Amino acid sequence: MNEEIDPAPPESEGEVQFEGALRPKSLGEFVGQSKVREQLVLLLDAAKKENRTPDHILLSGPPGLGKTTLAMIVAEETQQSLRITSGPAINHAGDLAAVLSSLVPGEVLFIDEIHRMARPAEEMLYLAMEDFRIDIMVGKGAGATTLPLDLAPFTLVGATTRSGLLPGPLRDRFGFTAHLEFYSEVELTEVVKRSSAVLGLTWPTEALGEIASRSRGTPRIANRLLRRVRDYVLVHDTAPDVDSVQAALLLYDVDELGLDRLDRAVLDTLIRKFAGGPVGLGTLSVSVGEEAETIESVVEPFLVRQGFIQRTPRGRQATPAAYAHLGHEAPSRNDL
Repeated sequence: MNEEIDPAPPESEGEVQFEGALRPKSLGEFVGQSKVREQLVLLLDAAKKENRTPDHILLSGPPGLGKTTLAMIVAEETQQSLRITSGPAINHAGDLAAVLSSLVPGEVLFIDEIHRMARPAEEMLYLAMEDFRIDIMVGKGAGATTLPLDLAPFTLVGATTRSGLLPGPLRDRFGFTAHLEFYSEVELTEVVKRSSAVLGLTWPTEALGEIASRSRGTPRIANRLLRRVRDYVLVHDTAPDVDSVQAALLLYDVDELGLDRLDRAVLDTLIRKFAGGPVGLGTLSVSVGEEAETIESVVEPFLVRQGFIQRTPRGRQATPAAYAHLGHEAPSRNDL
């Protein structure tokens, strides 16, 4: 399979090689998301039997759960090349037209963060997805004409972390939509086991399970923590056991539940500066010195899922569980 990346993500070469080495290459190797995998197998097998391009696919869910990996697997399973771009990179309809017109028959086009595409490009995509055709405007003013351009049949795989921001007409044109869920600790342990085997590490299951338990239900975080622990074991020349995992993650400010420095800063600010809240998102982001979008999309989903924060009409509010986790005495229920 020839993979064309357009454009390259802003990551170091080492990170790209590391992530690439750990990505499963088939649905059989992919750990977790069992329902989505079964549905994709059915979709791809049906397309193969009928010798047609698979329906367009929309993958939604929090970052790090495998949307990009699944797009690569779709291309691999259909034995087609993969073109990768992102919503923010498509600023004009002309940007999208250039990508679409260069696709070869059967190619898989992956658009990450598809909800961030420019509106004119979204509207061009409607016709491309349905009829494999786009209309190019030639000229300006009264003399402008529309030139239809036929496209090669292709499969669009869109990924989004904010499915609610997708316009209805675009969402409806996907033949298959799937929402990726956070992983259980058991599934994450399997992810870390597979990654450690790929990296040639023979570590005890207990140590890998300790990494999985602190990975916030996210395979990307699990693989990142595995790499950090590997570095710690290498530099300190220690055994890769539970004690080494705990010592390494303590160094990197990851506690036993997976909360990192920013998570605890948000909770501590809520409790110490604002008596547990409620506090507006803007005020909270200024207080911790972080962008509001980061708080809302990265920090809050995990803290809400852990039961540490409540979203109320008046703002964010810390729960008794948050007080207990940080070692503070919670106010009486009537005060919350």
